[in-house]
Amino acid sequence: MNPAPPPSSDPWPERPSPLEEACASEPRDMAALLLFALSRRLEGDARPVLVTATRAWLSEQGRPYGPGLSGVSPILAPVTTAAEALWTLEQALRSGAVSLALGAVDGTTLAQTRRLYFAAKQGECVALVLPRRLDGLSAARRRWRISTCESATDPDDPRAPGPARLIAELVRGRGERPGAWMLEQDDETHRLRLADRLAGDGLAAIGHAGAPSGLAA
Repeated sequence: MNPAPPPSSDPWPERPSPLEEACASEPRDMAALLLFALSRRLEGDARPVLVTATRAWLSEQGRPYGPGLSGVSPILAPVTTAAEALWTLEQALRSGAVSLALGAVDGTTLAQTRRLYFAAKQGECVALVLPRRLDGLSAARRRWRISTCESATDPDDPRAPGPARLIAELVRGRGERPGAWMLEQDDETHRLRLADRLAGDGLAAIGHAGAPSGLAA
């Protein structure tokens, strides 16, 4: 198990950039990764969310369950190759028909990510690439590593689990310091927010757990 990153004293970067990358720390963290990824859509934007991945990736990781994505109108676009996933991602972004486009793609080049960045700017939406590892050069304004965290306690029943939590570690940010934030899901809005126990050394003590508004440059 990877050690928990130290908590950041910087404000949580709520506003998503046009292009970001996020990966799961371990295979078990894929559900937390998807929860984080969906939270990066523009708040109040009713346009649907596109998810594109190869059929091999979907067979390995599973398909998102549409009825469980409260408040999200998903479009699943399975493809055969990574090149097709990149093409689908870019076309969806450039069209302006989606609020957020997620692409499970490995090994993107700097030139490819630059195309995605400008396509997202043109479509006034957010692109989030979900590689297995954060390596190589990229035009992504932020790179995240996501880990599952023990859920909070239900305020009405201490024996029951409370809101789902995760750790969002900013590995790299343009003009931003690396840091880590504990986030939890709001049961009413189904979005992520800063967990109450983030203050002090709560993050390090708990180990491996936001609502975006607007689009950062």
